[in-house]
Amino acid sequence: MLTSEVINTSAIALAATNNASNAVPYLGLQFFPEMKKAGLDLKWIKTHKGLPVTLKASNFDALPALRTREGVKIEKTQMAFFRETMQITEEDEQEIGRADDENDPYLKSALQSVYDDTNALLSGAEVVPERMRMSLLATTEGHPSIGIESDGVKYEYDYDPNGEYAAKHYLKLEGTSDWSDTENSKPLTDLNNARKALAKLGKIASYVLMNSNTFEYLLNNKQVKNAILAQNLTANIEMTEENVVSIVRSRTKLSIVLYDKMYMDENKNDQYFYPDNKVTLLPAGALGKTWFGTTPEERTASQVADVDVSMYGVGIAIAKKVEYGPPAVTSVTASEIVLPSYENMDSTFVIKVSTKYTYEAVSDASGNPKEQGWYEKSGNDYVLTSDESVTGSKTYYTRKEV
Repeated sequence: MLTSEVINTSAIALAATNNASNAVPYLGLQFFPEMKKAGLDLKWIKTHKGLPVTLKASNFDALPALRTREGVKIEKTQMAFFRETMQITEEDEQEIGRADDENDPYLKSALQSVYDDTNALLSGAEVVPERMRMSLLATTEGHPSIGIESDGVKYEYDYDPNGEYAAKHYLKLEGTSDWSDTENSKPLTDLNNARKALAKLGKIASYVLMNSNTFEYLLNNKQVKNAILAQNLTANIEMTEENVVSIVRSRTKLSIVLYDKMYMDENKNDQYFYPDNKVTLLPAGALGKTWFGTTPEERTASQVADVDVSMYGVGIAIAKKVEYGPPAVTSVTASEIVLPSYENMDSTFVIKVSTKYTYEAVSDASGNPKEQGWYEKSGNDYVLTSDESVTGSKTYYTRKEV
């Protein structure tokens, strides 16, 4: 039995579609539905109800903005391109070739191995747009942006180059307001203030997005507990997830959305799509679109007869090519050109509810430690140093926010 008879891009796409692990939905699709367009250019439309957004990419030349009429700004930029390839080995080919018919057990085993690998390839392609969407929702220091690497190329897109979003739609909590201070912080007040800030701009927030690690702050918070006690008039109320979700909805008019889906990053580390220590207020409707462009593999389908190409989902192209060698090699490639738009970003508000730091010892310290903003240890804590010259017996530290 020939490999081409049983391994083709349509079969690979079908196997991935039917895979149970791929059935878990990506939350970002609810707010950034998928759309397709030809080419690499993406139009960004931002109404004048909020300040227009300028989008730029560090690795591409952005085309000039075209202003069509007062209040509408259209900009174009190139979209990020991702591609990854796996090979079906001669050993796989031989296992498939041993099968006499479609009921042969050798065939089932060999096909499962191939489909497991190709499914991982396509799952990785699906991770890319969700990382982008969640990066926009979580922001970087209050700026909606995307920074992602593929095959040594770093793509950087700034959706808030003028800092307008960060000024009006972002709050960083510190000191006793930090939600990790469960005794003194007031998360119900913070969420209400953020919702009211959006309301003043004519925006209605319906949800607050966070992951379960951040939700733990609410479970242990004194203000939240007191609100639950006041509502139930009993000292024995249990701080359950249901009680916390209910009191947040009652006091802030916001429904909590917990999102704990994870992925493996370029360094093989597990990461949450939506990070710890942040919450995002969201409206009920769409915020933008996940735009897919036409990949070179997709264009190849109409130009090269011996390349088998199928589409997985809206914009992921699967291409299979056989090189007869020797040795014979079958390559399967998944590619996508993708970037989200964020037309309704002014309908969101981000709170950094807790800030964590790491401290690194300064080697070969010199100059003025105080002016350089260095820290020194005081018991188990780190404090800003007041030294204006280096004291040889001390170790100084730099602080980095994580």
